[in-house]
Amino acid sequence: MSKAASTFRQIDLTRALRAARAAGLSVLRYEIDPVTGKIVVVAAIPEAASPRDEFEQWQARHAH
Repeated sequence: MSKAASTFRQIDLTRALRAARAAGLSVLRYEIDPVTGKIVVVAAIPEAASPRDEFEQWQARHAH
């Protein structure tokens, strides 16, 4: 009995990770289903800026 060929290709993962980085995402991990070739990229959730941080950014932009 021969082993079934994997539908996963390295280039597919490389493209998925490059696309995630190009979108500004920070990749935490990736998951690959070797049977289907499905690639799941898990990205970090950016921390929400506090109202104080937003005010300081606004203030810095409008400082004379």
